[in-house]
Amino acid sequence: MSDGPLTGGALGTWIKLDTTESVEIMADAGFDFIVIDLEHAPLGLDTAARMISLARAVNVLPLVRVPGHDAARIGRILDAGAGGILAPHVDSPEEARQVVSATRFPPLGERGAGGTSRAGRWGLLPRAEYVRVGNEDVLCIAQLESVAAIEAAPEIVAVEGIDAVFLGAGDLSLSLGLSSGDERVLELLAAGRAAAAAAGKPCGAAAAGADAAVRAAGLGHGFLVVGNDATMLARSAHALVGSVRDGLRSRA
Repeated sequence: MSDGPLTGGALGTWIKLDTTESVEIMADAGFDFIVIDLEHAPLGLDTAARMISLARAVNVLPLVRVPGHDAARIGRILDAGAGGILAPHVDSPEEARQVVSATRFPPLGERGAGGTSRAGRWGLLPRAEYVRVGNEDVLCIAQLESVAAIEAAPEIVAVEGIDAVFLGAGDLSLSLGLSSGDERVLELLAAGRAAAAAAGKPCGAAAAGADAAVRAAGLGHGFLVVGNDATMLARSAHALVGSVRDGLRSRA
């Protein structure tokens, strides 16, 4: 994975709004990948499939954060053409192996064959290539967002089939009842990064804005998820209305 798509400061963003236009806008902005968020947004499989198709068309890597470790759901997302999954709350090597099993075809896992799907080019992709892509090119990313996950990070990143990890600072700090900038939280995040680096696997993080992203990159994260479509819209709307009202008041 040293030369894979999640290295060299690759930039992505969360997609949370139920509209494919978000994907097109983010691609036009220059993001390298998107993460369609099925965990914390009211998006369904049908919408995710359309977003994946559009992302492929505009040359942006479509990743999907699944809501859990359910093998059937993961299989359907991958057959819809996702370039990989982000699995939340992977707290142990056993859970990492469960996610890998759902993501990879035998003998690496237990994903079922669905070669007539988008992932199999609607039945036109030779079976051997369909399986190869699923086992070699599709990304399986474990999200570490608890003390247990950080403590088990060396074992989690060592699981065959885990391509990268993503540090969930929000849930980690929430579980500890601390702020995201607390020294204890920062120490745990550093331990997660160190485990990934020792295994030679990329480590990602979320950043709310440009300054936070630059700081995160300086800590050694190989890929960053910066902002999300919903908050970008909200902030722009608030800023625009505030600016116009300020201007109108100055003319009164």
